[in-house]
Amino acid sequence: MSADSITPFTFESLPVRGALIHLSRSWRRMQRNHDYDQATAETLGHAAAATGLIAQSLKFDGAITLQIHGSGDLKMLVMQCTSDLDLRGMAVVEPDATAINFVELAGNAHCAITIDAGERPYQGIVAIDGESLSSSLEHYFEKSVQVPSHVALVANEHVAGGLLIQQMPGQTIDDDDWNRLHILAETLTSGDFAGDAGIDLIRKLFAEDDVRVFRSRSVDFCCRCSNEKVEDVLKMLGQEESRAALKDQGEIAVVCEYCGRRRSFDAVDVSRLFSNNVVAGPDSVQ
Repeated sequence: MSADSITPFTFESLPVRGALIHLSRSWRRMQRNHDYDQATAETLGHAAAATGLIAQSLKFDGAITLQIHGSGDLKMLVMQCTSDLDLRGMAVVEPDATAINFVELAGNAHCAITIDAGERPYQGIVAIDGESLSSSLEHYFEKSVQVPSHVALVANEHVAGGLLIQQMPGQTIDDDDWNRLHILAETLTSGDFAGDAGIDLIRKLFAEDDVRVFRSRSVDFCCRCSNEKVEDVLKMLGQEESRAALKDQGEIAVVCEYCGRRRSFDAVDVSRLFSNNVVAGPDSVQ
């Protein structure tokens, strides 16, 4: 089994489904070329695990984006996951940030979850009303999606992981059983994901239950930046502004905020870029 994976499962005697996500290689790649402080890295890891879990729980062909915007130390966080479980994400924090936990980092923030699966994307707003991203997402599932859920998220510099447990739509579960599952989910720690967390961890967590575990799906870090997209940005900037930047700096350097890849454009590149924008004239002059 891949170390970066999502493993879905169901309970045989309870109307509950769930999934466990384990990110290591892709999570470390996401942090490369960034110097995140501990609170920001932990929040970004939680967002990576949560977005993957949400994407896995949906039947769609497209991408889901989780965005957090605030007026505190965390200015913006973006996490995207496709239906193929290709994941990328980044965060922007004030240079003099002093936050040491999620509450301080995401103060006065709101979270938007956008599902783009066709012509009309669906967006839901998540209120950051608890002490963690997981509690805010639980509120979102219950109020906006009307699916009672338990969400547990963990992250350190090496791994990010999480657990999503949801009641089956239209079915009820005894409160004692539901609370018991919540307590078990809350016992998850980063240490549980030190190895290949999957079937063994699920069975360890829910040892008293009959659990049916399904085939794991691989998760990969994949940035969708490209030369063409960067060139489109320069075209939107315009020829005059591009040449002014080129004159001041000698080249135009564009760095992807997701993967950190640096692309450089010199005078020849800029000339080619805008000459390609010229509308072709007639074959002959009247």
